Amino acid sequence: MKRFLSLVVILIASWQLMAQQPAKPAPKPIYIRAGHLFDATGDNVRENMVIVVLGDRIQSVQPATAITIPAGASVIDLSHATVLPGLIDCHTHLGARADRYDEIYNFKDTPLQSAFAAVINARKTLEAGFTSVRDVGSEPFLAVDLRNSINEGFIPGPRIVASGPGISITGGHGDLNNFSPQTRVSMFPEERDFAIADGVDQIRHVVRAQVKYGVDVIKILATGGVLSKGDSPGAPQFTPEELKAAADEAHMAGRKIAAHAHGTQGIKNAILAGIDSIEHASLIDDEGIRLAKERGVYLVMDIYNDDYILGKAIEFGLPKENVEKEKMVGRLQRENFARAVKGGAKMAFGTDAVSIPMATMPNSFFIW
Repeated sequence: MKRFLSLVVILIASWQLMAQQPAKPAPKPIYIRAGHLFDATGDNVRENMVIVVLGDRIQSVQPATAITIPAGASVIDLSHATVLPGLIDCHTHLGARADRYDEIYNFKDTPLQSAFAAVINARKTLEAGFTSVRDVGSEPFLAVDLRNSINEGFIPGPRIVASGPGISITGGHGDLNNFSPQTRVSMFPEERDFAIADGVDQIRHVVRAQVKYGVDVIKILATGGVLSKGDSPGAPQFTPEELKAAADEAHMAGRKIAAHAHGTQGIKNAILAGIDSIEHASLIDDEGIRLAKERGVYLVMDIYNDDYILGKAIEFGLPKENVEKEKMVGRLQRENFARAVKGGAKMAFGTDAVSIPMATMPNSFFIW
C-alpha cells in the first residue's frame, strides 16, 4: 500500500510540474515573396504572389497587392525566383549507393553502411526539392527508422512512406542467387530477413511481420528484375493466389501494397490480385493498361533510369547480364509509358533513385 501511495504522490507531483511549465509560444507566420508561383492547381504560372506559412502549414496564397506584410515579420524573398510545391517521388531506395554494383559488397558491408547512405541521400533528396517519397525496399527496417528519425527532427529529409524489404520468392529478384548453398548473408535467418516467402501462409506471415515493425506500405516482387542475377524481368514470380494473399493482408492492416512487375503477365496478375500500384510496368500491354485504368491502379514507370543504367552504371561495374536485361526492357518501357498515358491509366512519378538532383543524373542510382 505504501508503494502504491508513493507512486500516486509522484504522479500527482509530475502532473503539477507539467501544468506549471509555460506553454510553447505560438509559431509566427513566415511570408514568402514569390516572383513566379506554380501551384499545380492549373497550368498557369501566377506572378508576384505572397505565401503565408504558419508552423508547417500554408495559411494563404495571395497576390502581393492584396496583402500587407507586418513590420518586423519573417520574410523569405524569392521575388526573382519560381516557387512550386514540394515534389513527390513514389519510388526510391534511400539506403542504396550510386557507385556500387559489385556483389562483393553484399558480403563486405554491414547494415550500418546502408544507414550512412540513407542519411546522406535523405538530405540530398530534400535539397533537390522532393519533400515526400516512398522508400520501397531497404534492409529490415531501415526505411522505418529513417522515417522516424526525420519525423523527430533528428536528421533532415523528406516525409517518407516506408516499406520493408521487397518480398521475393526463393531464387527471385530479391534473393541472393547463383552462389553456393554454403554462401549466405542474413540479418534475421529465422525470419528469412522478412524478405523471402513461398506459398500463401509464408506470405501472410511476412506481411503481418512487416506491419508489426512499422511499415507504411508493402512491397512485393511479382516478376524478375534487371539488377539481379539469374532471373528474367518478364517472368512471373508469384502465383495469383500468393499475390492476392499479400494484397488482402496488406489491406486488412490498412496498408497499400506496391508490386515490382516488369513482365506482361506478372503485371496483370498483380492488378487482378488487388495490388495498388505497379512499379516499372515495363512490358505492359493494352489489356494491362485497360485493367489498370478500370481498377484505379497507379503505374510508376521509372523511364529515366535507362539512361543511367546504360551509361554511368556501366562505369561502376554493372555486370553484362544486367546490361543486356536493360537493353531488352528499357526502350519498350518508354514506348509503353506513352501508350499508358494515352490510354488514360493513372500515373505516378517515380525514379527508382537514391538521390534526385535531376540536373546531375550521375548522383542518381536505380534498383530494378
